[in-house]
Amino acid sequence: MRIWRSVLIGLLFLVVTSLLIIQPTNVKAEDGIVYLVPIKDTVEDGLYAFIDRALTTAEENGAKVVIFEVDTPGGAVNSATRIGKRMQNTPVATVAYVNNRALSAGAYISLNTDKIYMAPNATMGSAAVIDAAGNAASLKAQSAWVAAMKTAAEQNGRDPIYAQAMADVDINLPEYDAGKGKLLTFTAGQAKKAGYSEGTVSTKSELYKFLGVEDASIQSIDESIAEKIARFLTNPFVIPVLLLIAGIGIVMELFTPGFGIPGTTGLIALLLYFYGHFVAGLAGYEVLVLFISGVLLCILELFIPGGIVGALGMAAVIVSLFLASNSPVQLGISLLVALAVSILVFILLVKVFGKEMKFFRKIVLKDSTSSEQGYISNVSRIELVGMEGITLVDLRPSGTAEINGERLDVVSEGSFISKNSKVKVVKAEGSRIVVREI
Repeated sequence: MRIWRSVLIGLLFLVVTSLLIIQPTNVKAEDGIVYLVPIKDTVEDGLYAFIDRALTTAEENGAKVVIFEVDTPGGAVNSATRIGKRMQNTPVATVAYVNNRALSAGAYISLNTDKIYMAPNATMGSAAVIDAAGNAASLKAQSAWVAAMKTAAEQNGRDPIYAQAMADVDINLPEYDAGKGKLLTFTAGQAKKAGYSEGTVSTKSELYKFLGVEDASIQSIDESIAEKIARFLTNPFVIPVLLLIAGIGIVMELFTPGFGIPGTTGLIALLLYFYGHFVAGLAGYEVLVLFISGVLLCILELFIPGGIVGALGMAAVIVSLFLASNSPVQLGISLLVALAVSILVFILLVKVFGKEMKFFRKIVLKDSTSSEQGYISNVSRIELVGMEGITLVDLRPSGTAEINGERLDVVSEGSFISKNSKVKVVKAEGSRIVVREI
């Protein structure tokens, strides 16, 4: 019952948090609506859900323009690609206002807008692809990213050579302080000179005048609570932590009676992983159903011998993790790290702390009956050692002898001893009494 109660609590948690998702706000349509949408912090899958909601709201209410206020150091390439595609497909005019920095994925997102404006001290560029370990990505990934940057610039009438130089260190643009071996990063003045910025503005009010929307209705769209949680949970640095907590929780649960805190913690970590990807639009209900089915099969394995049900359950859970992920490679690395740490924890619990898996407690007999507890398998006659007696029959080598007035079954050391011979007890091992002829 405790197992099912914990599972139900986890599922209830997922349902309740899902209710936090705020649907697009319907603003009464009027002429000249302008939406101001912030793009801050790291670019991850959760940001796509927010951008998609903002653009959907603008489209439904006939907005004149959507202004994205950009201040980001970059983030996940896959997430930026999805956001860029969504911006390209909207009929509403889009503007990027870089008020501080638009680096890496932030530069790509800005290039996918119709117009770019920058604050005087803002920068844009430095868009190299970095993997989860902080190293330069493979040549294949680099090539694909450079092509994506080039396409984003060309689609909006910008010279693609600068977009390529932002992602490729082999392009030499010394006039923009981007010599060979160095990525291009535009200042506001350089971006305007290269045609990557329509103007340098100090305030949003000045930007509105440049766009001719100073008299329009300015509507701000901010992130909902669910979207903020999703952005945190889909952060490339948070995902490995969630999987690590889940792995350690499951391993520790194997050594804990019943279904306790470690197992519940691991289950909640997995639910948070799916919740973040669900809100981000990466995981649908079918993925959640697959995950829950896998968990139920793993629990069922405790009651059905054979291992097949448990293997199917683990396979379902792992497949659901990959289906919910926007970056299978990064997820694979995170899973391998979580697996390695979980195995290390398992070894420490068994070898160092002497813990025993509760699964084996049910199939291995641990009870014993020792003589210290009053249990004896047979009567030991050790007190007979050294006593003498007479054989009542021939010992060949076993037979009967009278020792200390008691008729006993005895055995010689291996030699023949005739009847009525005098013998001495030399050993008593339980019921086995060994005699030697005198």
